[in-house]
Amino acid sequence: MQVQDSPSTPLSTPVDGMEVLGALSPSRAGDFLTCPLLYRFRSIDRLPEPPSPDATRGTLVHKVLEDLFDLPAPGRTPEQAREMLVPAWEQLLEAEPGLAELFTGGDAGPAADLDGWLASCRAVLDRYFSLEDPRLLEPAERELYVEALLDSRLLLRGFVDRLDVAPDGRIRVVDYKTGRAPGEGWEAKALFQMRFYALVIWRTRGVVPSMLQLVYLGSGELIRYVPDEQDLLATERKVEAIWRAIVLATESRDWRPQRSRLCDWCSFKALCPEWGGTPPPLPEAAVPADPGELTAEDVD
Repeated sequence: MQVQDSPSTPLSTPVDGMEVLGALSPSRAGDFLTCPLLYRFRSIDRLPEPPSPDATRGTLVHKVLEDLFDLPAPGRTPEQAREMLVPAWEQLLEAEPGLAELFTGGDAGPAADLDGWLASCRAVLDRYFSLEDPRLLEPAERELYVEALLDSRLLLRGFVDRLDVAPDGRIRVVDYKTGRAPGEGWEAKALFQMRFYALVIWRTRGVVPSMLQLVYLGSGELIRYVPDEQDLLATERKVEAIWRAIVLATESRDWRPQRSRLCDWCSFKALCPEWGGTPPPLPEAAVPADPGELTAEDVD
């Protein structure tokens, strides 16, 4: 299915017989909330971002945890997860050979220590087993693509790490984070992503998820939240407001930077006016590329 990601595209593509205004994932919505210029760099300019050891660790650990549930329940042990790590890394390298530069040096930056990095991945996997016993779980879905078309004709979509469905129909949405749990005042961003997923599931399945669960493997913590319809209606209003702000920024070609502590981890810091940089010229038609290509952040 092809849909536009920008309100400035003159033609939209019908989805189920309806004209779609555009599409948002929680990552792209989060980009705009964090910094409109970051949204522009990723969604309009489509600037490349070098892989990082931290992001690649997240991809690899997600892969192992997904594959772990392919095994019979008794085999889902810490020892088995460690054994799966290197084969999963080899599969990832085969799919994305450029990741090798993380450990050989090159465009991705100075070379990291592969053995030390793999040891850190094992430590993250071991921490998972201190939080959950996968032998007692049978997920209904893993790496589930979800989408919902709102009445406003805005398409919401993304990937859910895990969906657990109880015999009585109750739904738990689970997301793995390989970093540390956010400090005080930073939880809202993580919970926005989970409410976004809960909204999509509610709109498509007619059931409000009974639990949203963030699994922070970097610090060994769980954050749980019980949503209700009012929460999800507020989330729907918020994502529609974000889209209207994106519309305005697109039409005015005004993508303002928003300085914060997150700038320290931004791949585009050298291009940001807040740090003495100069953004590249905007394309004449400032239209993001086809959002059918969801990024790694959408999967994470």
